[in-house]
Amino acid sequence: MAKKGFAGKWLFWGVFVLLAIAAVVVTIRPDPVWVDLAPVTRGPMEITIKEEGKTRVRDRYVVSSPVAGYLHRVLLEVGDPVIPGELLTEVDPMPASTLDARSRAEAEAKAQSARSALNSTRQKVAAAEAEADLAVRELARLQALSDDHFVSDERLQQAKAAADRAKAILRSARFDEEVMAHELAAARTRLEVSAARANGDGAVERVPVRSPVNGSVLGIVRKSEGVIQAGEAILELGDPGALEVVVDVLSFDAVNLRPGIEARLTGWGGGTLDAVVRRVEPVGFEDVSALGVEERRVQVVADITSPPDAWQSLGDGYRVDAEFLLWRSDIVLQVPESAIFVSDGQHQVFRVVDDRAVLTNVSVGRTNGFHTVIQDGLGEADRVVRHPDRQLEHGSQVRVR
Repeated sequence: MAKKGFAGKWLFWGVFVLLAIAAVVVTIRPDPVWVDLAPVTRGPMEITIKEEGKTRVRDRYVVSSPVAGYLHRVLLEVGDPVIPGELLTEVDPMPASTLDARSRAEAEAKAQSARSALNSTRQKVAAAEAEADLAVRELARLQALSDDHFVSDERLQQAKAAADRAKAILRSARFDEEVMAHELAAARTRLEVSAARANGDGAVERVPVRSPVNGSVLGIVRKSEGVIQAGEAILELGDPGALEVVVDVLSFDAVNLRPGIEARLTGWGGGTLDAVVRRVEPVGFEDVSALGVEERRVQVVADITSPPDAWQSLGDGYRVDAEFLLWRSDIVLQVPESAIFVSDGQHQVFRVVDDRAVLTNVSVGRTNGFHTVIQDGLGEADRVVRHPDRQLEHGSQVRVR
């Protein structure tokens, strides 16, 4: 009986020690680290710059009073269409004074300058007509070849865009020609009125103010009647069908943009529009953000390449969101940017294998701020830890939230 009692004590104390050791092990064993996981995916990726912009009529014309006098009330409203030569308003001029020899010489010089400017503009119109004719003929040639599938759709779209731009430049040049012609007429009028005053003819006719271009009224600077000085603005005209998009881009983003880069226009109330960068201005300016931060920005001008029917409801000064496409790939291996960190100059991630974190070196490529291209180190079936904290180490047991 004594031996049985002795063996029972040893059994009891042995079990007690094992339980105590197990309790200590469970107590000191670290708890699993809670983590968020993200899969390694393969798919399309883009790197873009997105900023807010606005539409702007490409060619704006400020119609001013040709003489000092009494302005009649402007009856037009913003948005009303106008044609060249249409009467906008009238001005009863002040009695014209006789020009002395010096003033007459200056007036004649201005008339000669306006005549030379008109001749120069006509040469530009001829050059623009030649460019437009060449672009149209090239488009017709490519359309004929496209019927036989000798030309790609992308090349045909480029030719269409080139033809549209050439036509727009020609229209702008013709607007400039019309403006120069009216400026010459104004210079001649001053000489003729002064000559009539010098000859004793005191009757002065009411001076009409006519539209120099074909377009619409964009703004009315002076609507009510009253005394007006020569050269004072009355209203603004332009063609709403010739729109461009102006975007203020941060200067460190603007250095990555160049003419010809594709852009997408959204956030204007309609569908997505295609555009292309035409000019990146070489001069920056200072702007203050909504948070009160001083920023250096650069104006980027883009042309809308989508068909006019898709954006006919857009007008001057409308808000748009412009997204410039810097880089694009259809299929690329990528992970969230938040999963990557740098240690000792090496990009690393925590890969989860059998509920344990495995520290893995990776080779990265381009990033858009949300996802990063993985060139080496991971596979499509892997899962990585998002936002790894300091508690996570190589071999740590993890638990998914």
